[in-house]
Amino acid sequence: MAQKREESATIAGGCFWCIEAVFELVRGVDKLVSGYMGGTTVNPSYYDVCTGLTGHAEVVQLTFNPDVVTFPEIMDLFFTIHDPTTLNRQEPDFGTQYRSVVYYHSDSQRVQAEAARKAGQALWPNPIVTEITAASLFYPAEDYHQEYFRMNPSQGYCRVIIEPKVAKFRKAHMDALKA
Repeated sequence: MAQKREESATIAGGCFWCIEAVFELVRGVDKLVSGYMGGTTVNPSYYDVCTGLTGHAEVVQLTFNPDVVTFPEIMDLFFTIHDPTTLNRQEPDFGTQYRSVVYYHSDSQRVQAEAARKAGQALWPNPIVTEITAASLFYPAEDYHQEYFRMNPSQGYCRVIIEPKVAKFRKAHMDALKA
């Protein structure tokens, strides 16, 4: 019996709750962990990252089966689920911790992310500002941030910001959804 292949992808596009809520729907994505990456503070807390002084972005680290969903497909979805043209801002959230970033885990991912950013530009009237940089140390967020939308669907931010994003994603990407 062949062993299931796994790869990692780490992405940031605003609040990690939003990215996690969308990618948990994607066929081939087996695990998601919200966390922090890209800064200098060791073992940051959510409150540290919220100051904007740690250098970290709110990220989601995906574990996926590349035989089911490829990294380029993940990149294509990523560039459609948030506005990659706004610097350090997504919807009501602003600050460097909400920047758009692809943290690549291999040179192949770097090349594919750059190609997806270039192709994604056709979807947006303004220049894409998404950073593409090497993955660094990943710090998982506190437990209460994991599966946030699923665990807190009636919370105000979830109803007003995340729920419409998820609904839009479901409608636009039916072919990418888990059964």
